[in-house]
Amino acid sequence: MSSSEPTQYVRPRDIDDRSTWRQRLAWRLEAVAWDVLYWWPMKALGPETASNFAGWLVKSLAPLFSQNKTVKRNLRMAFPDWDEETVDRVAKESWESVGRTAGELPHLPKIHPYQGDRVEVVHPERLDAVEKSQKGAVFVSGHLANWEIMAAVICRRPVDCLVTYRALNNPHIDRRINKVRHDYGIGVLTPKGLGTRELMRALSAGRSVALMNDQKFNKGLAVPFFGHEAMTAPGPARLALKYNVPIIPVSTVRTGPARFRTTIHDPIRPREGLSGEDAVRDCVEQITRFIEDQIRAHPEQWFWQHRRWPKSAWKDAGV
Repeated sequence: MSSSEPTQYVRPRDIDDRSTWRQRLAWRLEAVAWDVLYWWPMKALGPETASNFAGWLVKSLAPLFSQNKTVKRNLRMAFPDWDEETVDRVAKESWESVGRTAGELPHLPKIHPYQGDRVEVVHPERLDAVEKSQKGAVFVSGHLANWEIMAAVICRRPVDCLVTYRALNNPHIDRRINKVRHDYGIGVLTPKGLGTRELMRALSAGRSVALMNDQKFNKGLAVPFFGHEAMTAPGPARLALKYNVPIIPVSTVRTGPARFRTTIHDPIRPREGLSGEDAVRDCVEQITRFIEDQIRAHPEQWFWQHRRWPKSAWKDAGV
């Protein structure tokens, strides 16, 4: 299967199997609200206007909700030397980045990484080398700027690559978003349960896979992240070592409304002499340091809304 033929939409059945008729009705109503209040209005605007408006709206409203406390606690954990004024400012800018991403989602086909001037791709030749090798690679990244851009940069080069994502509870909205991704040229599959097997099949066939590796994974490895241990998924490292393919970090930075710079970085490999679980841990630590470096460079563009550290870490840090 080539990268020009996206994978068939796959959805974990357990989400829908647990639903009641009331939940299914609520999903229908949510999907109508999604179309009427969000999707159609944003689509009626141009990419820049939608990005600016949604960024302003979310930045204005989000501080009123309890999730903003999570953002500010995370920022205090990562940057203990910051004063409250800086924490408040970056928290608002982080919400603005989330809003911009939402405003840009309906316009993804207009943000083509290799047509026009909306996306600058740094070191695309590294993608060409992966495709030419016919051995595949494990691409890793984090939730910085608009992370959908990273997937399109890889798949539209083109690199034969499966890109994982987390399924939404609402099946109607989940299908809508997946259609946008497919239309954008991204092959998508669900990582939970169904996904691991598909990733292994892809790598064994010489294809590439792309995963986000910056969110909490309770069954993962405790590795340092901004000086505090954070449970981190070892899956990308294990897959790369099992199939003897490089781990290639990818970063995306927002340079303006609906404009980005995506960089393909040098591969990550375990230090010489390491094997087994030692090699896995070394790769996970390198990936985490890479993501931390990207966040430090552009803290306002990371998804601080995620509870990356446990509550006990917040308590120990006094935040």
